[in-house]
Amino acid sequence: MKRFVWRLQRVLDIKAKEEQTKKTELLKITEKLAQARGQLLMQKRVLENIISDITGKNPQKRLPEQEFFLKCSVTNDQLIKTLTNNVTELESHQMKKILELLSVKRFKEGLEKLRAEAERRFTSHQEKLEQKDLDETATVGFARKIIQTARIGSGKHRV
Repeated sequence: MKRFVWRLQRVLDIKAKEEQTKKTELLKITEKLAQARGQLLMQKRVLENIISDITGKNPQKRLPEQEFFLKCSVTNDQLIKTLTNNVTELESHQMKKILELLSVKRFKEGLEKLRAEAERRFTSHQEKLEQKDLDETATVGFARKIIQTARIGSGKHRV
C-alpha cells in the first residue's frame, strides 16, 4: 500500500511551530505581568504599613514622620502610577497575544481536520484498490481452476 502524503503538511508543521512560539511569548508576557502586579501590590502594602505605623504613634512623634511621608508621597504616587500603567500595558499586550494564539490555533486545527479527512479518503481509496486487486486475483484463480478442470475432464474422455 502506498504511503499517505499530504501536500499541506509543511504548512501544518509551520503553524504548529508558530503556535508553540506564540505560547512561549504569552508565557513570558504573563510572567512579566505577574511580576509587575507583585511590585505594585508590594508598593501599596509598604505605603499602607507606613501610614498605619504613623497613625499609631503619639502626635509629637507623628508630626515629623508625617511631614517626611508627605514629602515622599509624590515620589511614591508617581511610582504607583508608573507601575499601574505598566500593568495595564502588559494586560493589553497579553490580550493581543492571546488573540494571536487563538487565531493560529484555529487555523492549525482546521488544517488538522483537513489532513484527517484527506487521510481517511486516501485510506478508503487504497482499501478499494486492494479489494479490487484481491477480487481480480480470486476471479483469475477461479477461472484457471475451471479451465484446468475442463481440460482434465476432457482429457479423460479422449483416452
